[in-house]
Amino acid sequence: MMARCWSTSATAIILGVPLLLAQSSPEAAPVKRVAPMAKAAHPAFEVASIKPSTGDPNHSGFTFEGDRFIIQNESVFRLINLAFQVHRNQIVGAPNWVRENAYDIYGKPDVEGEPNLLQQEEMIQKLLADRFKLRFHREQRELPVYAIRIDKGGPKLAPAADPDALALEQGNGHGYETTQTYTNNSMKDFARWLQFFLDRPAIDQTNLTGRYDFRLNYTYGTIESTSTDPNAPPGLFTAIREQLGLRLEPTKALVDVFVIDHIEGPSAN
Repeated sequence: MMARCWSTSATAIILGVPLLLAQSSPEAAPVKRVAPMAKAAHPAFEVASIKPSTGDPNHSGFTFEGDRFIIQNESVFRLINLAFQVHRNQIVGAPNWVRENAYDIYGKPDVEGEPNLLQQEEMIQKLLADRFKLRFHREQRELPVYAIRIDKGGPKLAPAADPDALALEQGNGHGYETTQTYTNNSMKDFARWLQFFLDRPAIDQTNLTGRYDFRLNYTYGTIESTSTDPNAPPGLFTAIREQLGLRLEPTKALVDVFVIDHIEGPSAN
């Protein structure tokens, strides 16, 4: 199993987008520090306020602090994208409003403790089912993908220091420079993380079966081609080749798609 480190602090960089805590919101009461939630727990939202977003469109993201969960200026499309870990090109049948309408969501879990990332994803999945009446199925379709393959010279990956740990990806950035740290990741895990940063899904074709700890430092987006800083890190594709000994090659392949059968606007708070 794996989890993405979205944020447990007031400021973070998620998928290259500034994530800022809504300090001025009426729901932003003082943070209550709590112990980690039991790993076997399966939480839902005890209470959740869902409102059309009226905040700065440049500020969006997901923050979990203590006993409160804050989602700012996010579409239902992004909720599905992150909660189910599917690339945007793998989501089929979404009405326009699912992509276009943004919401602010404030809530807390119905189980004591601060949930881990898998539990946070489960909470959002349940919220989508309960408040947006999401129903879906999965099927396979051929789509353009990036295949992860071993580059000449071989992989540059250290075996995981703790093979029993949760597979984790943590990211932080400064400007357009991004550093991502991967802990106890298989190549299948890595492919799932990559899809959040690419214009198509990624699939593992390395035939590597181990679990690894590694880091990536790269320049986010298209600024790589215009930057005049000689010390700027390379773009993502180059960083993967130079730092990990892997490469991304465009191709087509059968992948799972997430087909929306039914969805509605959010039910009343």
